[in-house]
Formats: sequence, structure tokens, C-alpha cells
Amino acid sequence: MRILLTNDDGINAKGINVLYQHIKELGETYIVAPERERSASGHGITVHKPLRADEREKRQYAVSGTPADCVKLALEALMPAPPDLIISGINLGPNLGTDVLYSGTVSAAVEGIMAGIPSFAVSLVSHDGDSDFNSAAEVTAKLCRRVHLNEVPPETLLNINVPAVQYQQLKGIKITTLGLRRYVDAVQERKDPRGKSYYWLAGRVEDISAGDDTDIAAVNEQFVSLTPVHFDLTNYRILEQIRSWQLEI
Repeated sequence: MRILLTNDDGINAKGINVLYQHIKELGETYIVAPERERSASGHGITVHKPLRADEREKRQYAVSGTPADCVKLALEALMPAPPDLIISGINLGPNLGTDVLYSGTVSAAVEGIMAGIPSFAVSLVSHDGDSDFNSAAEVTAKLCRRVHLNEVPPETLLNINVPAVQYQQLKGIKITTLGLRRYVDAVQERKDPRGKSYYWLAGRVEDISAGDDTDIAAVNEQFVSLTPVHFDLTNYRILEQIRSWQLEI
């Protein structure tokens, strides 16, 4: 098996390096990750300046771009052949519900499935930099062995969130849907020494929809959540309703 690891926390992040130690025995493993943190970069790509890839160690590259750039560069320039699996993570912080729209971690996995390659996005439900990533890495390695990659539907990634507890404390795994969350009080205005305003995006999370089948509910109960995600954002439920409007221009 050939595996590509990437992330949005950067090549020096603890999560991707712990994951590498758990994954490398499964096959030929590459790391192609941003040279610095690119959290919440979404699916941005670099088009107005060149990308550089610095080979830090054998099969490990630091890239001067976004997570999506890293996957593109790995597939089209850095790897001798396409990987059998792409894993993005392990992210420090959850990617639950509508987080997936902002997430560089998830976007890297989306880039993978756009290329027709089975992809996981893996996140640790903690913002503590001293968190132990070993449980999440062990879960990921076991899923690599258990998931039949050829049976994952095309254009579908697996979004995995792992509670920040010891492996023995995990209650199991739940197959989930995306919940709905938003960030309130998200903009903080401050003043520079000259009295001019500048702004920090911050705020707290408010879970709007966290029903029993959602990823949010699962991790709150110390289950690993596994949500199949695809990039078709069409709302099929209301297509016929909108067609009935008989819109004209």
C-alpha cells in the first residue's frame, strides 16, 4: 500500500508525526504538508506565485502552499505513482458539522477524492497542544486495516473525529451525519497604538443541531465519529419544489 499523509497544521505538527509512526508499517508512506500552519484555509489553492517543496527527509516534503496545494503537488509532481490512500491529519481541534466548510484538513481530503483516491480526514477533539495523539493515531491505523478502500463510494471521504481520551476510554465508533454549528461573538475589535481598528476572528461555538445521529453527539459521548462526506452540495430534496416555480428570465 502507498499512503500520502498531509495536514493543515504544518509538517512539524505533532499530529502528523505521531500518525506517521503508527502508519509507516502499513506501506510506503509519504508526507507532503505545509511548511507552516494553514488552519482554516478551506480549499484555497495557490495560483499567483510558484510553489516550493523542500525535501526534509526521504519521502517527506514541506510545501509553501495550502493543504489542497500539497495534495495536488504530491499527486502530480512528488510521488512516483498515485497513493492508494490519502490521510489528512491528525488535526489539533475537531472538524465537526459545518467546520468542514472552513477546514484545510477536510479540504485536503476533498482534493484527494476529486482525484479519485480514497481519503480520510482525521481530527482530535481538543485544542490543547499537549494532547496525546496516540489514541487517534491508533484508531486511524486500525481503520486503514479494516476499511475496504475499494468499497468506499467514489467521491466520498471519511471524516473522522476522535475524542481526546485514552484508547481504552473510547466507547466505540459511530457512523454519523454532520451536525450544525456556528461561531457567535466571532469578531473582536481592537485598537492599534494610533487608534485605528483591527479585528480578530474568535468567538465561541454554538451547536445548533446535535441530534443523536450527529458527529457532535457522538464525540460528546466519547465515541469516535465517522461521517461519509462528499462535495456535491446540491439540495436534492427541494429540486422539484424549485422546478415547480417555473422560473423564467
